[in-house]
Amino acid sequence: MTTDHRVGVTTGIAPLHASPDLAGPGRLGLVTNHTGVLPDLRPAAPALLDAGARLVALFGPEHGLHGTGQAGESEAVRTDPATGLPVHDTYGRDAERLEKLLIGSGVDALVYDLQDIGARFYTYVWTMFDLMVSAARTGVRFVVADRPNPLGGLVSEGPLLDPAYAGFLGRAPVPVRHGLTCGELARYLNTSAVLDAAGTAADLTVIDAIGWRRAMHAEATGLPWVAPSPNMPTTATATVYPGTCLFEGTNLSEGRGTTQPFETVGAPYIDARFAPALAELALPGVHFRDLRFVPTFHKHAGRPLRGVQLHVTDRDTFAPVRTAVAMLATLRRLYPDDFAWHTPGGGAEGAGHRHFIDLLWGSDRLRRAVDADDDPLKLCDPPAPPARWAGEDALLYT
Repeated sequence: MTTDHRVGVTTGIAPLHASPDLAGPGRLGLVTNHTGVLPDLRPAAPALLDAGARLVALFGPEHGLHGTGQAGESEAVRTDPATGLPVHDTYGRDAERLEKLLIGSGVDALVYDLQDIGARFYTYVWTMFDLMVSAARTGVRFVVADRPNPLGGLVSEGPLLDPAYAGFLGRAPVPVRHGLTCGELARYLNTSAVLDAAGTAADLTVIDAIGWRRAMHAEATGLPWVAPSPNMPTTATATVYPGTCLFEGTNLSEGRGTTQPFETVGAPYIDARFAPALAELALPGVHFRDLRFVPTFHKHAGRPLRGVQLHVTDRDTFAPVRTAVAMLATLRRLYPDDFAWHTPGGGAEGAGHRHFIDLLWGSDRLRRAVDADDDPLKLCDPPAPPARWAGEDALLYT
């Protein structure tokens, strides 16, 4: 019995596997994790070695090389058992430490191969950005083996990041839902934020994903879905994530500790009013189901909660960011004494703690609009289409 591995789209790592010289001469480092696979699911690192690539080091992002770390964690893996190569953990390293890491690794070029989600606050793209800055400063070439944006590439949502709120959830002015592939984002950042941060652009090459079109969602690519992180198990999760990740900035559970993270939100104070109130909004492309659940870890672990599950009925009309903002406004209206914003460490903003929602949104405007009942949906208007905010020169696909 044979298995047909043919797919409609080929990721950028496949041409590199076929012709390792696409990365240029010298010693290569691979920025990757468990999502760095060929279309037939062979891991990229051993496949590149078998193809004759001069791969000498691996570099892991948040969640680690094998993707076992939870949010805000990496792994203590120092040697990859599959290849014997050293593994360098990039997560949480500042610019100076990253530069020392690159110099110490002895690589001449970095190849980036990670599956993104298409949301500004998903940290893999900022690992890419930080390493591009370090590569520009140290003279290391940077190669992006591109992958499709699982949400498609026709739509962006939400405002550009206010630079005053820059951090690892967003280093540069990018919308909440950006509508670009990693390769396109790299091209845009290289002529803007990388140039500003490093004083020079990186020596950048992007190896295109063959056959991808902007109208394609994840399933249309024919590529197998490899969960990019522990709480991103399915394409349904990725579809809602650019919106419901905002609930990390509240006292509601965003579904971590359940089998449907980000599709499910709830809190101890939610009652029978919430789901019908959301249904009355008639938001496009989504239905809300009243449900009860008990998270096994993270917020409200072990406590019975009530909330809703988002059922996306039409991905082309569903607007995850706008939907989540409407949900936040409804919560503030229905539960004014219970709904609250989350500040890391439990402190007040005035005590030196920033509201996490501000870091996710990229400014304090959403929080202030929800609190004032000042039509927060007007903040969701995007700088769309992607060509408008990123520039036509950044786009690789039609």
